[in-house]
Amino acid sequence: MRALKRKPVFVLLAAGVVCAAYLLWAWLHPLSPGTGTYEIKPGMSLRAFAHELSGRDVLSESHSFVLLAYLTGHNRHMRSGEYRFHDGITAWELLDQIVAGRVIEYPVVLVEGWTFRQFLQTIEEAPKLTHTLSGLSPDAIMARLGHPGEAAEGRFFPDTYYYSTGQTDLMIMANAYDKMRKTLEQQWATRAADLPFKDPYEALILASIVEKETGRADERGRIAGVFINRLRLGMRLQSDPTVIYGMGRYYDGNIRLKDLKHDTPYNTYTRSGLPPTPVAMPGKDSLYAVLHPAATDALYFVSRGDGSHVFSATLEEHNQAVIKYQLKGKPRSSVPSPPPRAGARPRARKKISSQE
Repeated sequence: MRALKRKPVFVLLAAGVVCAAYLLWAWLHPLSPGTGTYEIKPGMSLRAFAHELSGRDVLSESHSFVLLAYLTGHNRHMRSGEYRFHDGITAWELLDQIVAGRVIEYPVVLVEGWTFRQFLQTIEEAPKLTHTLSGLSPDAIMARLGHPGEAAEGRFFPDTYYYSTGQTDLMIMANAYDKMRKTLEQQWATRAADLPFKDPYEALILASIVEKETGRADERGRIAGVFINRLRLGMRLQSDPTVIYGMGRYYDGNIRLKDLKHDTPYNTYTRSGLPPTPVAMPGKDSLYAVLHPAATDALYFVSRGDGSHVFSATLEEHNQAVIKYQLKGKPRSSVPSPPPRAGARPRARKKISSQE
C-alpha cells in the first residue's frame, strides 16, 4: 500500500523535473531569429508579441516566454519599438533586450555649414521618423520647439543624431537645438577678453561665416582673427557667404559684381557689422575660433586655389596676392576693380576673380 501511495508522488516529482528541464531549455537554448526586424507596437501585449515570435519560428511556443516574463516580474515592462535580435540569442536575453528598450536606431547626419533649409530637408527625408513638421514655416517650427520669435538659422548643432521607429522629427530638432545652446554657452563662458560681441548670438553669427569661408581646421582661427580685426576697426566684413545667403534661391553658383552691389540685410559689402542672423550651422571648431581668435594683424585673405589662403595686413599685399593666385599673374588693370574685401574662395563660372 505504501508503495502505491509513493507512486503518484514520484510521478509528480518526475513531471516537475521534466517541466523544469524543458523551461530551462526553452529559456536558455540559442534561438535563430534571422535578419528580420520585430516591432513591438505601443499597447501591444506580452502574449501577442510572444505569439508573433512563435509564429515566425523564433520561439518553439509562446507559453514558456510569457511564464519567464511573469516569473521575473517583467510582464508589463516591454518597451515599444523596432528590434533586431542576433542569431544565438536566448529567450532570457531577448526578454532583457525588450525590457531595456535596446531598439534599432537610425542615424540622421547634420553637416557643418548646412543651412536650416538643408537641415530640414534631411529631417524630412529620414526614414522611420514620424513627421509632424511638414509644411510648417521656420517660424512655426521654432514656436513648436518652444522658442517663438527666434530665427531658426544657425540654432541647431551639426552632428549625428540617432532615433528609433515612432520617434518624431521634433525630437531630433529639440536635441540639436539643445546641443547648440549648451555648446555656445560653454564656449562663451571661456571666451577671450575684449571681443567685439554684445552677446553669444553675435558670436554664433560670425562663427557661421567662418564655417562657410573655410573647411581647413588650421585656418579657422586666423580667418576669425581677420573678421574680428575688421569689426574692431569698423570695416565691412565683405564676405561672399553672407551675400550668397541674402541672394537665397537666386544664387546659381556665381557671384557677379552686381550681386556684391545689390543691398540686402545680409550683404556685408553694402552694410557694416554682422548680418541679422547666422548664415549656416557652425560646428564647435568655428565657435571656438571666433571666441578664441588667432592673434593676427591681417585684414585680408585670398584663396590659393588649393583650399588654403594667403593672409595680408595691407591692401597692397593683398592686391599682390590676388594677382598671383586669383588673376594668375594678369595685371589688375585688365579687369574691373571693385572695393577690396576680406577674402573668399574661387567659385564656379566666376568671370571676374579680382573681387578680393
